[in-house]
Amino acid sequence: MDPSKRPIERRDWASAQAEGAAVPVQAPEFERRDRRDRRSRILWSIVYGSFNPRRRRPPRRAGESRFHSLDWHSSHLLAVSIGILLLSVADAFMTVRLLAGGAVEVNPVMAAVVYRSAAGFAALKMMMTGISVTMMVMLARYRFMRMVRVDVVMYLVFAGYVALLVYECRLAQSLVSPFEF
Repeated sequence: MDPSKRPIERRDWASAQAEGAAVPVQAPEFERRDRRDRRSRILWSIVYGSFNPRRRRPPRRAGESRFHSLDWHSSHLLAVSIGILLLSVADAFMTVRLLAGGAVEVNPVMAAVVYRSAAGFAALKMMMTGISVTMMVMLARYRFMRMVRVDVVMYLVFAGYVALLVYECRLAQSLVSPFEF
């Protein structure tokens, strides 16, 4: 008989089950797994993963569409994150300096804080920026509104801060009279 026309014999469990010849799997006498799910320890996973990174890419399975945090991020994200945080500090300094020169805070959330306490304003601004940058780094491989990757959004935020500081420097030059030293 020609080998190419010979029927293919399948000896795996799945094909045997499909034919009805598989032996059913016996249920264990007792449950060996722990009741507590190891994936529920989020804080421990973050701390442990910081020193022992394993997840460098999102999962390969197409069916898993929920959020997956990574342990290892690209080095360019660190540079952009530090740049955004430093530009945020410079923006806070320039905002306080401009307000002392007679400018008005346009952002209503920050205006409620900055006129009470400059230190409270700086703390709130750094906290909001730090949390936002941390979230953007965690989501860097995902798409914002299914269009733009979040790491590209980080570069746009960085460019926006640069443009804002250039504007604030020009505004500071126009507020200071040439006769003041």
